[in-house]
Amino acid sequence: QAAAGARRAASRAPGARNVCRLLTRRAHGFYARDAGVAHRKNLGLLRKIICQESTKFKNVWTTHSASPIAYERGRIYLDNYQCCVSSIAQEPRILYQKPKCSKSEKIEDALLLECPLGEMLPSPSDYKSSLIVLTVQNWLLRLSADSGEILEKIYLAGSCCKFRYLSWDTPQEVMVVKSAQNKLPAAARQAGIQQSVLFYLAVFQVLPLSFIGMLEINKKIFGNSVTDVAVSNGILIVMYSMGLVRLYNFQAISEQFMEQPFDLGHEFNWNGQVGVVGKYPFGLPCNIKITDTPPLLFEASSLENAFQIGGYPWHYIITPNKKKHKGVFHICSLKDNALAKNGIQDMKCCSLEPDWIYFHPDMSGRIIHVGPDLVKVLKLKEVKNNTDQMEIAEDFTIVANRENCVNNAVTVTASGRVVKKRFNLLDDDPEQETFKIVDYEDELDLLSTVAVTQIGADGRAHLDFHCNERGILLKSIPLLESWDVTYSHEVYFDKDLVLHIEQKPNRRFSCYVYQMVCDTAKDDECSSHEKTERVFCKKGGRIFEYI
Repeated sequence: QAAAGARRAASRAPGARNVCRLLTRRAHGFYARDAGVAHRKNLGLLRKIICQESTKFKNVWTTHSASPIAYERGRIYLDNYQCCVSSIAQEPRILYQKPKCSKSEKIEDALLLECPLGEMLPSPSDYKSSLIVLTVQNWLLRLSADSGEILEKIYLAGSCCKFRYLSWDTPQEVMVVKSAQNKLPAAARQAGIQQSVLFYLAVFQVLPLSFIGMLEINKKIFGNSVTDVAVSNGILIVMYSMGLVRLYNFQAISEQFMEQPFDLGHEFNWNGQVGVVGKYPFGLPCNIKITDTPPLLFEASSLENAFQIGGYPWHYIITPNKKKHKGVFHICSLKDNALAKNGIQDMKCCSLEPDWIYFHPDMSGRIIHVGPDLVKVLKLKEVKNNTDQMEIAEDFTIVANRENCVNNAVTVTASGRVVKKRFNLLDDDPEQETFKIVDYEDELDLLSTVAVTQIGADGRAHLDFHCNERGILLKSIPLLESWDVTYSHEVYFDKDLVLHIEQKPNRRFSCYVYQMVCDTAKDDECSSHEKTERVFCKKGGRIFEYI
């Protein structure tokens, strides 16, 4: 009987081990029936479809505007966010159209707010995407992203300051509203009146929207030469005119100097004023009063205050604070300021537009360095036989196609006369293929580049998708519209959608919408630069053109 029991126990053991293994994998987020697993598989399939040779991107419709055009998650905003058009449909579909607003209702900035996962929210509307907008009259509004309906209204402050900018401290969790820099009128300065407060910052927790606190950046505390300020990832960043950047712990500041917490919609009595928090005319109290210089976490000097932190272990990137070093980047350890081995990156470009560098947004700790004809993806690794020092190594490079570029200093005419050029072409000369945009599509794990060649008035651009791990070219999409390098351009790649927003002189804006189509035909109109017949339609008082 004991032997039989042992055999039965042994027969059950593999199953028991499988159950334990499944529970362990589930605890680490690996579960075959989990919605996240299915979503990742779907995105993997979409990536394969996009990169197939037969898959094309077709310019389905275009629109023009006299005001800036913004794009957020499948929605195109026109007329200062008064009109919202879905970019998902093959024909333009207006989600909402509001009456033209007055100058006093103009929207200064906006952020898209999306529902957090796994949290109970107080209102059903909180589970849908919404838009946080800041108006010129210091109103903070939360609008439905699909209907434009006002869901919440918060009055920030009176005429003492003008709030102008929205940003994330922690994406989709903590939001910062920043004022324009306070400047006294010339007459007041001549009269000897002093202005000590430079900026105001109001900080909010989002969904549900709650007030954390408001603080002022005062020159008596931070100095006279402050030019800008920001809050990011719990760090208060203060920038100075001489290129100095100082970092402070924002959470420690709010805990040490907060005089009293306040809740939105509650009555308050503050400095002799009685009102409701977030309501007109009182707005929000400035309840974080910094009375002494807070402890300094870190400081660095960099040309034009250019300063970035990232990588693993933590490193930062600066440009030495002299104009002759423009385009030279130093990568240093945040721990001890030691320059990494091969940490000076200099492409030695001779170009009108400088090269740029930043930490890769895929959280891999890598670094992307972009020049006119070269994209270098760099990585941090330990120096051999010295684990205390890190070195910068090249992971892979992407090179512009300049095979047909000829830049001979000496040419011979048909008659045999030798002609010497007095100058060489710049590295970003429009007649040579030049990288203009480099971006990362996180859901598909693709690195995208936009390269442009302009001969005369006709400029041609193509959007390329590269493997994010090795840099291999997987797909190239020609943009059919002419690209003028003197204009301002934005290109968005959002899964199966490509969007090109162009700003022309005299505040003329254009938006070109491309969508993925699967067609096995060899001669496809999607990738042809030849003019095709376009249809014009009018919707909501706006003219759209589409094929």
